[in-house]
Amino acid sequence: MAWTWRYFGAGGSGPVDGDLPAETFTSRGDAESWLGENWQELADGGVDRVALLEGDKQVYEMALEPVE
Repeated sequence: MAWTWRYFGAGGSGPVDGDLPAETFTSRGDAESWLGENWQELADGGVDRVALLEGDKQVYEMALEPVE
């Protein structure tokens, strides 16, 4: 099963597409590692929240906020 990210804009608007990466991963760990390396670029591109999908099933959703 493929793992992907769905992007949401500020204020819960979404899903956001545009010029954002549409990566597909073979494992949850690969998807989460990729997000850890690219979350700032996504946030700079207008993404406020992301949802991890396994196929069509949403596994979880989280905000893209820096850790303080």
